[in-house]
Amino acid sequence: MSVYILSNRKIIRHKGERADSFSNDEYSIPNFRIAKCDFDDYKEPTAQSKKRKDYTNRNILNYQLFSEPEKQGYENVMEVLLSEKGIKESTLTASNLGGTQRMFYELYKNMSSTKERSDVLIFIHGYAYDFDDELQAIIDLKKLFIDRPESPVEHILFVSWPASSSIVPLTYFDDKASSINSGTSLLRLFYFYTQFLKDIFSNRQLAPCNQRIHIMAHSMGNRVLQSMLYSLKRENILRVIDQVILLNADVSYKVFEESEDSFNKLPLLANRISVYLNRQDAILGISQFTKNILTPRLGKNGPSDISQLKDIVSVIDCTFVKDDLLNSFKFEAGNHWGYLSSSQVQSDIFQNLYGIDRNLITNRIANNENIFTIIS
Repeated sequence: MSVYILSNRKIIRHKGERADSFSNDEYSIPNFRIAKCDFDDYKEPTAQSKKRKDYTNRNILNYQLFSEPEKQGYENVMEVLLSEKGIKESTLTASNLGGTQRMFYELYKNMSSTKERSDVLIFIHGYAYDFDDELQAIIDLKKLFIDRPESPVEHILFVSWPASSSIVPLTYFDDKASSINSGTSLLRLFYFYTQFLKDIFSNRQLAPCNQRIHIMAHSMGNRVLQSMLYSLKRENILRVIDQVILLNADVSYKVFEESEDSFNKLPLLANRISVYLNRQDAILGISQFTKNILTPRLGKNGPSDISQLKDIVSVIDCTFVKDDLLNSFKFEAGNHWGYLSSSQVQSDIFQNLYGIDRNLITNRIANNENIFTIIS
């Protein structure tokens, strides 16, 4: 099990022995830095500890930033892997690897060491998260997708982008701009990943791990994904993702149309795309009527036209699910966090991640060949 933070947040430098930290500032840097979360000494906080003013950053969850790589590219990763197999002599070890080199090396080693499902989930959060909120979200995601036996996920890559810490409506526009910048950084990371695959698997002595990688984006996190897709050249797309899960997506309902030139690229990238929507989503209703010039939102209204993509894209209507896990006013009135608040939505997502045929997933009814409604 491993959980990584991929963040383009500002780095706070600390003097002495204390490690560098990610900042809560609403400011992005051009490149993602990578950190690995440490759950070894994690203890569930008490209500009293949460009230303390020092319950921030590493007091929520410890993490360690990776160093920057000594050498660009993935030749060093290949050399370390071949050395560990006894195929090639080298003085290099994993400690010589930094950044994406270290992360990809660790994931490849872990995912290759088992014949069981050891999937990776890339999660992109939504609007109004500061870094402390993100650390708490990582804890919740680990409980949901790694600790639960119903889930095939064993590793999480949490995409941390500097959304505003306030839910004041004007900050929404700041988050829109930040999501665009972060999408550009995510694109760079995607190219690093595809280059890693090409470099590693060009050597026949390094076998594919045969595990799966999924992308899940919630709310405005879909705008980060959209920004990446805008700039992604079709000729550079490899189908390296299994499932793409779009949760309560705060993007236009037209994103799959050719004129948008964004989400219509997803079928080139992934085996299956699932759009989870709630027609009573109050958060997306506010987004539509106050901030997006009355443009219907994908996560509330569904896509405008996916007739050409119906074999790959599914729409799952969660309007009638029960919030049986989290039923505070925020969740019941918002209808925006079904993946956290409803066991029905969670069960549907788990089956999706396992790759069960969309017509065989339980507690669904089919409205037509690619539109489904979750039922009680």
